[in-house]
Amino acid sequence: MDRLKDKIALVTGSSRGIGAAIAALFAREGAKVALHGRDTQALSAVLVDIAHANGEAIDVTGDLTQFSDIETMRQRIEREFGPVDILVANAGGSFTTPGPIEQTSEEEWRASVDGNLTATFLTIKSFLPGMKERRSGAIITMSSAAARRPHPKSPIAYAAAKAGIEILTQDLAGQVGPYGIRANCIAPETILTERNKGRIPSAQQEDLIELHPIKRLGTPEDVAHAALYLASDDATWIAGIILDAAGGAVMI
Repeated sequence: MDRLKDKIALVTGSSRGIGAAIAALFAREGAKVALHGRDTQALSAVLVDIAHANGEAIDVTGDLTQFSDIETMRQRIEREFGPVDILVANAGGSFTTPGPIEQTSEEEWRASVDGNLTATFLTIKSFLPGMKERRSGAIITMSSAAARRPHPKSPIAYAAAKAGIEILTQDLAGQVGPYGIRANCIAPETILTERNKGRIPSAQQEDLIELHPIKRLGTPEDVAHAALYLASDDATWIAGIILDAAGGAVMI
């Protein structure tokens, strides 16, 4: 229960779903956790849950496509907790519907690229210099199965942005390894977040289950445990990997 004892972690996009599960698990494992999101009410609920489990957390807000917002977040975390040891760049999402690429608007494309790839880049850009100075740190980015297997019905802008995050992470791992910093990426498949439970009908969930050798859909906690491994000292020899949290549905 103390695999992250005395560590300070930031988990972006942690007001609900995968991010909230990662933050809660990190807190249970002894980390001081900075939560991030735009929904202050949802962030407050995660804070309360962590406090009830005797964890320690604060919440920060900011637009991750604006470097100045991220710098303000970083400075507050450093004032209240200290420098970040573990960065989980989880925030993102799909801002387009699947369909022919020519029907994707420029606004939808930019929203997907900025909300995923640019946000990840700017977050790393803010926190990496301190990690380099301390010559230690763990960075975890978030991709998707959409970036791992081409499909004509894929939301192309989202898939392209997530694929960009993967190569960004691997190039980053090569740059920062000599500084004692590890960078890795997780690529979840269909995860039964609260939002997806309400959005995916039961019959469709059953169809999706059949696509997985492990006959169930993933949970936020499944991804959280993968993140814990990559953040912990158990993974000190692991860098530049794309970890498919996919129940066997993605094998690359």
